[in-house]
Amino acid sequence: MNDLLIIDDEEDIRDALRRVLERAGYRVREAEDGAAGLAQLRLHTADIVITDIIMPKLNGVEAIAAIREQFPSARIIAISGGGNFGVAGYQPGAITTSAYLAAANKAGAHIILTKPFDTAALLSAVSELIHAGRA
Repeated sequence: MNDLLIIDDEEDIRDALRRVLERAGYRVREAEDGAAGLAQLRLHTADIVITDIIMPKLNGVEAIAAIREQFPSARIIAISGGGNFGVAGYQPGAITTSAYLAAANKAGAHIILTKPFDTAALLSAVSELIHAGRA
């Protein structure tokens, strides 16, 4: 059985991801931000880390860089839905989701997913990284 760690500051997102992944047979732990995620990894490593990008304390890009440095065998899926604004909420110069995820990719994420994503996309990404880790 593979160990997964979900890092997201939104409890409802963590809960939804955990339920999907546990139903698929994975052991799942959760952390509410990047700093807590790194602390969990120091206690017990994970095969795959799924991390949000926009979080307090230690954001996802910083967490990804630290995970890649301290736990090089961990595979990372970056997720984000923040930074996009519709017409009513447009903010000049706002950072877009694609920019956040590009930064996550540059920091070392193996796969990036834009929220909202469906269950099949999540499970496919996890499966892909598990098989890549065995190769």
